[in-house]
Amino acid sequence: MEGVFFVGDIVNRTDQELERLLPLMKKFFWLIPLGVLLLTACGAEKGIEIHDAWMRPARQGENGAVYFVIHNHSSQADELTGVTSDIAVAEMHESRMDGDIMQMNQVESVPLEPYAEIKFAPGGRHVMLVGLKQDMKLGDEIDLTLHFKNYQDLTIRVAVSERALPEDHPSEDH
Repeated sequence: MEGVFFVGDIVNRTDQELERLLPLMKKFFWLIPLGVLLLTACGAEKGIEIHDAWMRPARQGENGAVYFVIHNHSSQADELTGVTSDIAVAEMHESRMDGDIMQMNQVESVPLEPYAEIKFAPGGRHVMLVGLKQDMKLGDEIDLTLHFKNYQDLTIRVAVSERALPEDHPSEDH
């Protein structure tokens, strides 16, 4: 077996044999990172991911609104079909300007096209927490579970924070 070698055999080789094996060893060790790179490039799709979840402070008994960004990294369409929370009744809403009047309507679902990014932001889509069971103060965190038609439920951590309203409407889809 002329071309086959074992790492343990290197110790017993002469300098000439080592010089002959060195190019072969270099090629072999380059194959490992190349293989890892190829395997990660061909990996599975990420599915659905949620970013930047937050809500403003609110008092017990009042309503609060939760905002976040959904990324569908999949080639398959899906649908956000509902949300649940332990601290209030959770509903999906969408605000829209109708002439000079801002209207807010509850929505039953939000379609997620393949590779879409959907923003839940002030002045647009949001999750309304109706009748909070506790005060929500700066620095608090709550869990919110998002339910999808095809994808697994996702429970996200929502931070209570103050954020300035942008001048444009960030609820536009990108």
